[in-house]
Amino acid sequence: MVYRYVALGDSLTVGTGALLGTGFVPIYRRMAEMNLRTFVSLENLGVNGLTSGELLQMIHNHPRIRQAVREADILTISIGGNDLIRTFKASGGVPSAGKMTQILGDTRHHVSLIMKQIRQLKGNENYFVRSIGLYNPYPQSTEAAYWVRQYNAYLNGAGSGNYACAQVYDKFEGRERELLFWDRVHPNARGYRVIAEQLNRTGYSPFV
Repeated sequence: MVYRYVALGDSLTVGTGALLGTGFVPIYRRMAEMNLRTFVSLENLGVNGLTSGELLQMIHNHPRIRQAVREADILTISIGGNDLIRTFKASGGVPSAGKMTQILGDTRHHVSLIMKQIRQLKGNENYFVRSIGLYNPYPQSTEAAYWVRQYNAYLNGAGSGNYACAQVYDKFEGRERELLFWDRVHPNARGYRVIAEQLNRTGYSPFV
């Protein structure tokens, strides 16, 4: 039995900020192999800078992505960070509550449609989906902390069935110097290991 792992999402899925092989995706694949006691194949479809709207378009329109999702047993999704970061940067770090409410609403809408697409592509097959919660790339900003927490709370219930969210906010809070790359946005190898460990903690049901 071989399990197929498909990783969807942004630069975190790519592993930006860490050496090849030290992003969360390859580490989590090895953890999955240990827990499932069999080979886990990997297709990493991460795209730097990807937003929730762009991921939705990919799953809607891209035959190769749709095929990968159809064949996947294990899916991870890291998305939403760029939606919030772009809005934050565009406003010089002080976005209006109205603007952030709108962006958060749009992002949640996109994610719910992404999950719906996955359910339609998978039908009644056995599989599981894991989303990755956001850490706060602007720890000095209480506004950023508020919006990141709002989004993370949504992610906890964003899917149904064999879905869970690996939350990393508390693991990164206060440890940003230790866990983030020098760009202060992406994790370093240690940070990616934390993400993989949180994914691992969500378990491997329905396969174990």
